[in-house]
Amino acid sequence: MLPGDVALARAVNERTVVVSPTQPRVVPSDGELRRAAAILNAGRRTTILAGAGVGDAHDDVVALADRLAAPIVHTMRGKDRIEFENPFDVGMTGLLGFASGYRAMDSSDTLLMLGTDFPYQQFYPQDAKIIQVDLRGEQLGRRTPLDLGIVGDVGETARALLPLLDGDKNRDHLDDARDHYAKTRARLDDLATESRGDRPIHPQYVARLVDELASDDAVLIPDVGSPVIYAARYLHAGGGRRLIGSFTHGTMANALSHGIGAQKAFPDRQVIALSGDGGLAMLLGELLTLTQHRLPVKVVVFNNSSLNFIELEMKAAGFVNFGTELKNPDFAAVAEAIGIKGIRVERSADLRSGLADAFAHPGPALVDVVTERDELSIPPKITAEQVKGFTLYAIRTVLSGRGDELLDLATANYRQLF
Repeated sequence: MLPGDVALARAVNERTVVVSPTQPRVVPSDGELRRAAAILNAGRRTTILAGAGVGDAHDDVVALADRLAAPIVHTMRGKDRIEFENPFDVGMTGLLGFASGYRAMDSSDTLLMLGTDFPYQQFYPQDAKIIQVDLRGEQLGRRTPLDLGIVGDVGETARALLPLLDGDKNRDHLDDARDHYAKTRARLDDLATESRGDRPIHPQYVARLVDELASDDAVLIPDVGSPVIYAARYLHAGGGRRLIGSFTHGTMANALSHGIGAQKAFPDRQVIALSGDGGLAMLLGELLTLTQHRLPVKVVVFNNSSLNFIELEMKAAGFVNFGTELKNPDFAAVAEAIGIKGIRVERSADLRSGLADAFAHPGPALVDVVTERDELSIPPKITAEQVKGFTLYAIRTVLSGRGDELLDLATANYRQLF
C-alpha cells in the first residue's frame, strides 16, 4: 500500500489484493447537455433545487446559479452542502422550510433539480419545465414529471453546462427571490428571541443560541419531530460543520444514538444532539452509553412535555390533543445521577450561560431546556384542508371544556398570528 492511501487489503486465493478507492467521472452525453442548455437558455425565471447529491460541487453550483441568475433552494439533506457562503441561497421549501424557498420554486418557469429526490410533490411548481440531474438513474422522474432527466455527477454536469449557457440573463427573478428571503429571514429571526415574563422558552431561541455557541466544525444532530424544524430554520451548517439526522427515514429518537456514532467517528469534534423530550425518553438508556464510553456528546433537550410534532399534525387534522402529554422527570437530575453534567434551564435569561457551560465541559453534558409547548411551526404552504382541520380542532377543544388550551396557544404564538 502507498503511504496515506486509503485501501483495503484482503486475501484472495492466498494472495493479497489491494482495492483502492476510485473516482469515476459520470458526465452526460453532448446531446443531453445541449438539450438541457436549450431549456435553461429559454427560461426566464430559473430556480435551482439542490440536495445532498451536490456533494463537493458547491462552487460549481454557485457558478451555475450566477450564470442562470437563479436562486438556489436547498433541501434538508442539502443544507450543509450548499447553503453556506452562497449569495444565491433563498432557504428551504417543503414541510420543514419557509415561505421564501417555496415562493422561489412556485414562481419559476424552469426548475433545475441537482442531486435531490425531493419527496414533497405538493411543493413542486405546477407549470414549470423541470430538469433533474442525479447519479442514480432510478430517481429520475420518481416525484414529478420531467422535461429532461439526466444521469450525471452534479459537479461534472455543472462544469459541462456552463459554457453552453447564455450569460446575459435578466436578474429580476433572482433579485425578487433574494429580497423575499431577506424579509422572511428577518421574520424568522424575530421569533428567536427571549420569552416574555415567565413563559417557557421559545424553541427558536434555543436553536439560535446553539448555532451561535457551537464550534465551527461541530456535528449537529436534531431529533425527528419539532427539533428538526428548528434545526432547518436556525442552524448554519456547511464549511466545517455537518448537519446529520434521519432525514430520509424520519426515525424518531435518532439524535442521541447518532451522536454516539458521530463522536466515536470524530473524537476530536464537538457533537451536539438536539433531542426532543419524547425522543430522549424513548432511548434514555443511551445516556449510560455516554458515561460507559466516556463520550463528550452534548445533549440539548427541547422539553415541552409533549410529543409536539404529533400534536401539530393532530391540530391540522382537526383532532383535540390526546395521548401526547409527557410526564417528564428532571432530565438534568437524571443525567447527574449517572455521571453526566446536567443543567436545567427554565428561563430565557439563563439559557446562554447554561449552553456555554455545557459546551465548555470536557465530558458529556445535558441541558434540559423547558420550552414552549404551544409553539406553532407554520409550513410555507397551508392548504384549505389544514385550515379547515385547525378550525375544527378549535371548535372541538372549546366544546370539550378545554378552551384554556386555545388561550395558551394564542398567547404563545401572538408574534406569528398577529
